[in-house]
Amino acid sequence: MLDTCKLKSACNLPFVYNKKINTAGTSNADVPLADPGMYQLDITLRRGQSLAARDRGGTSDPYVKFKIGGKEVFRSKIIHKNLNPVWEEKACILVEHLREPLYVKVFDYDFGLQDDFMGSAFLDLTQLELNRPTDVTLTLKDPHYPDHYLGIILLSIILTPKEGEHRDVFQTQSLRLSDVHRKSQLWRGIVSITLIEGRDLKAMDSNGLSDPYVKFRLGHQKYKSKIMPKTLNPQWREQFDFHLYEERGGIIDITAWDKDAGKRDDFIGRCQVDLSALSREQTHKLELQLEEGEGHLVLLVTLTASATVSISDLSVNSLEDQKEREEILRRYSPLRIFHNLKDVGFLQVKVIRAEGLMVADVTGKSDPFCVVELNNDRLLTHTVYKNLNPEWNKIFTFNIKDIHSVLEVTVYDEDRDRSADFLGKVAIPLLSIQNGEQKAYVLKNKQLTGPTKGVIYLEIDVIFNAVKASLRTLIPKEQKYIEEENRLSKQLLLRNFNRMKRCVMVLVNAAYYINSCFDWDSPPRSLAAFVLFLFVVWNFELYMIPLVLLLLLTWNYFLIISGKDNRQRDTVVEDMLEDEEEEDDKDDKDSEKKGFINKIYAIQEVCISVQNILDEVASFGERIKNTFNWTVPFLSWLAIAALCVGTVILYFIPLRYIVLVWGINKFTKKLRSPYAIDNNELLDFLSRVPSDVQVVQYQELKPDPSHSPCKRKKNNLG
Repeated sequence: MLDTCKLKSACNLPFVYNKKINTAGTSNADVPLADPGMYQLDITLRRGQSLAARDRGGTSDPYVKFKIGGKEVFRSKIIHKNLNPVWEEKACILVEHLREPLYVKVFDYDFGLQDDFMGSAFLDLTQLELNRPTDVTLTLKDPHYPDHYLGIILLSIILTPKEGEHRDVFQTQSLRLSDVHRKSQLWRGIVSITLIEGRDLKAMDSNGLSDPYVKFRLGHQKYKSKIMPKTLNPQWREQFDFHLYEERGGIIDITAWDKDAGKRDDFIGRCQVDLSALSREQTHKLELQLEEGEGHLVLLVTLTASATVSISDLSVNSLEDQKEREEILRRYSPLRIFHNLKDVGFLQVKVIRAEGLMVADVTGKSDPFCVVELNNDRLLTHTVYKNLNPEWNKIFTFNIKDIHSVLEVTVYDEDRDRSADFLGKVAIPLLSIQNGEQKAYVLKNKQLTGPTKGVIYLEIDVIFNAVKASLRTLIPKEQKYIEEENRLSKQLLLRNFNRMKRCVMVLVNAAYYINSCFDWDSPPRSLAAFVLFLFVVWNFELYMIPLVLLLLLTWNYFLIISGKDNRQRDTVVEDMLEDEEEEDDKDDKDSEKKGFINKIYAIQEVCISVQNILDEVASFGERIKNTFNWTVPFLSWLAIAALCVGTVILYFIPLRYIVLVWGINKFTKKLRSPYAIDNNELLDFLSRVPSDVQVVQYQELKPDPSHSPCKRKKNNLG
């Protein structure tokens, strides 16, 4: 979103990169020269009247967008629960020509959901008189329902021609600056928020409690807290960061909700934090009263200035400047371990060019731009219009907070009237980057499972403090604010099931291998295992556990560097490629029908397997519980006797000897009784304890008195 000037006098300054002035029009690649000069449009958004109700309470939370030439040039503040809102907001916009009308759209703000459309209107700028204030009344319409009355918007507008110096400055500065600022969303600081607790929240459930969680929103940034079950005084203790894109701060919208399974969550209350009223570089403890509800939320809010990211041309290179490079190396030297532990390292990304991109427009070309993301840091290049081999030549810098982060570079095709089209993507773990090497990366599809058309040339440098990076590894990962919602996918379900199955089969095969040693299937192997067991148990010390894991890591490391890599990735890759082929293969109708039936059977098979696994796990836990609940007194008494014997044995006999006896028994059992059936006494015991489902199934029902034999006999005699 482009920024707007709050004061009219600010619009009389020469056009430089100034946060208080907007521009609207096309890219500098195609600056139109049809008009003799530029125009300054001073708009005062007065108020709305009789707007449409979009919320359940018969009200709306309206805000207004201005667009010129398909680009958003202004967005108003939100007026909550009002159909006759008063804004009195000013916007100062520079326009290149008057051919494009001013497009006014009104929306109802819905936190956490898609905002509702409330109507739109056009204003023909060619009909305005120059240098004369004009009051304008716009009637809102819905193009799909043109007969519906949606209210009016009142504006005051002054159109002023700008000639000579402004035109020249505009062309020399280039629209790239405003476009880059709008699309890359360079921020001015960071808001660190800690959600501490809630107090005396409103009870929304029939049990007199709630399952509360909190949603935060600052502009397009969102965060959702974890759910605290069955409480009116939840303790969250969650910390997260938002980026500040405006000098004046902005407003954080906060809503509290009660989680309800199977139906829409209940609204508990809302509140706001005006960041412009808070001082910077200081932590503020806020106790916020929830409006439209009950209770308080307790927060810690800290505003800090930030220079964590930047964007520049190739001519401005921090690492090529010897002084700046030395300063960066000094900042992340081993001697500064405990200085700002969150600042782990420095990342510089040169986005040079792309070649052979996919065609996205009907003209046989594309309008590509590039998005560079590191966790929640997101920067964009300018758009190169009508080109399949664009050159951006931009440098992006980031501060690294986690060396295990993944750099994502995505190429999109810009579309004026709708969302951008995906052209390709690469994901690069920071630890795999080779510094200073210009490399061609093949673009992948959205799922990053296979190639798409085109390559992108990047040069990346990473400088980091290894000790800080190691310490940060033990701290929870930064949560990504903007993530795609998960959708049900048959391929994804099958793939995840197969992945889980492979992990389980590793344990099952290991158990079979150990059991084969007990069964003496291979006498030499069993004898060696028996001797090893006796040696290890007799000499065992606790330090041997990490020592074994250390030896395993070292063994695998030497296998890898010697070229004998035993890591298996082929199966997963094949699964992912099969998924991709299945998604793309939709041409043959007969195969579609068969594929649909196969999908149903496959999903059914997976669901049955998951259902059985859940049943086994739940039954195991319930049987342990029912043992201690005296559901079957005989088994509970048996457990008491066994635990008494076990306590006495463990008290008088060292654990080492007990393990030795157990192992000798397991190894010699097959030799002593070749045809004995192997068993696990503990699992055999638990199998006799009924689960909760079985308790209900075995429970006797009380007979109906009217059905008793005696009563029937009396009725027959009567």
